[in-house]
Amino acid sequence: MNDSHCSRVPFAVPGVVALCLLLGGCTFGFGRGATGELVVPRERLRAIEPATMEQIAASAPRPVSTTAPTTLPTTLPVALQGQREVKLTIEQARKLALANNLEIQVQLFDPAIARTSVTEEEGRFEALFNTSANFDKTDTPTSTRLESNQAKNLTVQPGIEIPLVTGGTLRADLPLGRFETDNQFSTLNPAFTSNFVVSFSQPLLRNGGVFTTTQGIRLAFYEYQASQARTKLEIIRVLTVADRAYWRLYAARQEAVLRRQEYDLAVAQMQRARRQANAGMVADVDIIRAESGVADTLENVIIADNQLRDRQRELKRILNSAEMPMDAPVAVVPTTDPRPLRYSVDATELAKAAVANRMEMLETELQIARDVSEIAVARNSALPLVALDYSYSVNGLGRTWDDSFQLLHDNDFADHHLALRVQVPIGNEAALSRVRRALLRRLQTLATRDQRDLQIRQEVYNTVDQLDATWQRMLAARERVVLAARVVEVEQRQFNLGLRTSTDVLDAQTRLANAQSSEVQAIAEYQIAQVDIAQATGTVLGASRVDWAPAPVPK
Repeated sequence: MNDSHCSRVPFAVPGVVALCLLLGGCTFGFGRGATGELVVPRERLRAIEPATMEQIAASAPRPVSTTAPTTLPTTLPVALQGQREVKLTIEQARKLALANNLEIQVQLFDPAIARTSVTEEEGRFEALFNTSANFDKTDTPTSTRLESNQAKNLTVQPGIEIPLVTGGTLRADLPLGRFETDNQFSTLNPAFTSNFVVSFSQPLLRNGGVFTTTQGIRLAFYEYQASQARTKLEIIRVLTVADRAYWRLYAARQEAVLRRQEYDLAVAQMQRARRQANAGMVADVDIIRAESGVADTLENVIIADNQLRDRQRELKRILNSAEMPMDAPVAVVPTTDPRPLRYSVDATELAKAAVANRMEMLETELQIARDVSEIAVARNSALPLVALDYSYSVNGLGRTWDDSFQLLHDNDFADHHLALRVQVPIGNEAALSRVRRALLRRLQTLATRDQRDLQIRQEVYNTVDQLDATWQRMLAARERVVLAARVVEVEQRQFNLGLRTSTDVLDAQTRLANAQSSEVQAIAEYQIAQVDIAQATGTVLGASRVDWAPAPVPK
């Protein structure tokens, strides 16, 4: 035996297996920054920070805590009579919205669906077990005795193929064969063959490198994070909608109480007019005027009660609670009192915080990272195709399987094959067009980011102005209520003296009711303006942080 053959390293299957695992597509670290992708911290995607008005106004002058006296009556509206009451705080409303709102439940599936795309892309680097079996039987006439005319050939070729994160492919095959012929000059008949072949193919330029190969994982991971950002944005939107509906129900309930009180005052005025007419102090026509006033206020009661039912159903739909179905006679009673406190807000600082916190900006950042990745991959696709192929095989042959495997183990016969393949496109216009398209998309995304920046700042400035305007409205409405109440007292005393008609008294009472209604609406709008500021900054109004999780992925 040749000494060079004897000096070779004995064939070791564990060593080859270790090499395969080392070069194989190990998925550890994918989607966590190992392949160069932008990873957004989990807290920024999942946690919704709370924001109280004291925190929002912390950088501005100290708020003036001027609690206004309430002027709201407590008469039960007609729409709520005979209904079971469910008392509800603003915190309970938010909790029910998070737990039961169908829009949130639908949105929570998007991150789970996007997560399956990441694992799907990671699966591209899983090893594949391949096997094939062939049997041939030939019966061919020959012109010489040196050739066989009948032969049987059985071939079985199991193997493993491992996609590499570098873009290449590693294969390990074990072809086994049995060949039998009627050729009388055949030395081994039947002949048993067993070979072990390791082949490696690696692109060096185009389609080569970890960054290019893991592009699918990176894009899927960006989409997964973007879906979480959109889900967080949807949760903030639903919580904001729930807060607005809560305060609108509060205003509608108080409005119904006010209109009921207005009706009661009109009835009381009609009774006074009858007594005065019976005493001869006013004309009988005053009774008709008072009755007309009662009819007018009754219409206002009907409208207010209907609006109250609408607002109540709106909140029930958002909360979707089994305790408060829309078709049941259940009255939702808001128990959280509004806080009419003056807050001074620094709009410029608030706008900066909003740009940093809003999920729309985060989604744009992820799109920019995606565009940068697309540009790099497009530039790689414009390179020439240069691939290195190498294969190493150990051959075994014998009269029996044992002889064949023994020769294979001795590693006396080995082949090496090395090849270099080069493909250079002429013109390469398609690849260059993809590069230009990727560059243009990135420029478009950058313009979108600037546009969203301006929109967010405008939204913040608008909400700050709305907060100040509703505060001024509330003060003006409060002053109107005080003055209107004095006018009502004066008109009633003048009527008792026969100096005024029922029309004058009813007009004064209507102006009082309208002033009280304006005050209620201004108080509710002031609370809603605070909610809008929290939404504009990407937070939720309150003292509790909200943590959410995607829907579970089925196994």
